[in-house]
Parts: sequence; C-alpha cells; structure tokens
Amino acid sequence: MLTVFKLLARLKGLRGSAIDIFGWTAERKTERRLRDEYIADIEKLCADLSPENYAISVELAEVPEQIRGFGHIKQTAITDAEVGRRAILEKLGGIKRQERAA
Repeated sequence: MLTVFKLLARLKGLRGSAIDIFGWTAERKTERRLRDEYIADIEKLCADLSPENYAISVELAEVPEQIRGFGHIKQTAITDAEVGRRAILEKLGGIKRQERAA
C-alpha cells in the first residue's frame, strides 16, 4: 500500500490538469466554483472594509466553515451556506447604500 501512496504522491503535479480524472466530478467542480467565489468575496471585502461593515465581513469570511461532510450531506451544507452567503451579501449591500446616503 505504501508503494501506491508513493506513486500517487509523484502524480500530484497532475492535479487540476486535463488528466486529473478526479477533478471532472460534479463535486470537485462545485468545490472549485466555491473556492473562486470565496476568493472574489474576500478580495471585494478587503477593498471595501470599514468599521461599519467589519462584523458582517467576518460573517461572510466564515461561511466556508459551515461546509462539511461528504456526498449528499456536503451538498446540503453547500446549499445552506449559499443561502447564508446571499443573505450576508444583502446585508453588506444595505450598509453600502447607507454609507453612500450619509
């Protein structure tokens, strides 16, 4: 078994490439989409961070911590996290509108 693990370790350079057969699954595609959304959210938060939106920004940064499990359990957690993310983004949008009005 250790030989198999050593072989797999040598092949880790293939991760994310067209040859990565495990990366083709819907679950892996979803994980990459979530990662990209998270990075975009964090970059936007950093650009717009203020004392008024700090607490809500922390809530948004913690959303991925809600995603755990495997298979259908993970999918349910992803759905719940996406609903929470949208609600937090709505709150952030409300704060930005208030800041512009002031």
